[in-house]
Amino acid sequence: MRYLGFFLTITLALALTAIGKPSIAQNLATDLAGPSQVPKFPPLTDFVGTYAYQGGTMEIAAPEELYAVISGGKYPLRRKSADVFINGGGADVIFHRGSDGQVNAVEDNTGLYQRLSATITPLTEAGFRPRPVGSPAYRYRMPSALKDGIPVGNIARSDLGTDAASRVVAGVLDKTWPDVDGILIFQGGKLVLEEYFYGYDRNTPHQLRSATKSVVGAVVGSAVANGAITLDEPVLPWLGYADIANADPRKAAITLRHLLTLQSGLDCNDYSANSPGGENKLYDKPDWIRVMVDLKMVEAPGTVGHYCTGATFLAGRIVEKATGWTLPDYAQEHLFGPLGIRRSDWTWDHYLTNSDKSFGMMSMRPRDMLKFAMLYANEGRWGKKQVLPAAWVKQSLSSLSRVENTDYGFLWWRMSLRVSTPDGTHRVYISAAQGNGGQKIYIVPELDLIAVFTGSRYNTGGAPPNKIMAEVVLPALLQARGVNGDVGAPIR
Repeated sequence: MRYLGFFLTITLALALTAIGKPSIAQNLATDLAGPSQVPKFPPLTDFVGTYAYQGGTMEIAAPEELYAVISGGKYPLRRKSADVFINGGGADVIFHRGSDGQVNAVEDNTGLYQRLSATITPLTEAGFRPRPVGSPAYRYRMPSALKDGIPVGNIARSDLGTDAASRVVAGVLDKTWPDVDGILIFQGGKLVLEEYFYGYDRNTPHQLRSATKSVVGAVVGSAVANGAITLDEPVLPWLGYADIANADPRKAAITLRHLLTLQSGLDCNDYSANSPGGENKLYDKPDWIRVMVDLKMVEAPGTVGHYCTGATFLAGRIVEKATGWTLPDYAQEHLFGPLGIRRSDWTWDHYLTNSDKSFGMMSMRPRDMLKFAMLYANEGRWGKKQVLPAAWVKQSLSSLSRVENTDYGFLWWRMSLRVSTPDGTHRVYISAAQGNGGQKIYIVPELDLIAVFTGSRYNTGGAPPNKIMAEVVLPALLQARGVNGDVGAPIR
């Protein structure tokens, strides 16, 4: 799910992208003041409103430039002519007008969509300002104690200190680190910083994008611990297909272990536009699992890692077949329920067909993301209950394969950040769940640190949370703890 939310670069549901030209030609007159003058274009406010889109809705906002907003994701549109804009994929997005001259529809390569109203939601309005206009200057406040199993404390009494909190928040407010929606810092066994921006709050579930993979890894771990399936048995028989294309002894040898480490050997690589198993080829198909099992093999299982969202879908479906539960229901019963997370507080469709408009990802409240991280930081324990086996957690956070030049465990990254300090530059190793847009869960046990970030910085290639960690959080902790050297190491 690395590209979940790459709505402007691949042709998917919930996408404004197009590879090529729009499906319907449109001749547009440009209002020119004269051959040597700048064209006079209608104001951007002409296009603002809510539009029907792909079985749901899309909002068009114009805070300064024009944006399409889909499921909280903000995608810029660059003006080409009077009523034509260019999306992130370089394709035309055309606004249509009625006989009264008012915009009444928008068109992209997937179709023509009617404008439903000239208004957008307050959340979308708020999504372009870190804090409402007129908000008071930031002053640190200790997170609220909610009796939800998360201890809270004052950052002044932690290794971080109030200066770190002020610097982090100031950078979000002045957009040094843009589109960061939420920050939770859990250090020294307590939640010491909890701040939300752009209209979000602690009760708003946030898209996890590809951080959902790490949740799938936990659910698989529970199914293995409960004896529903084993890590090293062949998995294709569980899927029940009588015939599979591109039969290959290597394909018959694929196990859950291979799927969890993204070493299936299938021709699936989300980073390659030509990969038949890449997610941009997957999402418009009626049966994603069928596409995956029919792929050719390009390597022996367990030898080479490629970023392959479809492997996660295979692992989840196999758990469903082995347990007789849907993956979300199994997750609630065996993972979220024990953490005190209510079913009504998160969403997750797991249809794995082109009817799934959330593309297999879940949305979760930030404090519940923190609970999930605390479970892993505490070797699978929550309170007195062993929710996941400690051995499973250790393997998940270990370096079991290499994916995109980064160590990888069971659907968790084992990454590192370079941190500059007065005595030199040090490398800090981190276990991380990561998703497009700035969804980050970081675990650094050596610094007694968990950090959770949510964001809406989709498809930019930037990672504001990495910069916040490397420039503020980690230097403060290294200095406070007198660390003079690298922290942690790749766990083999």
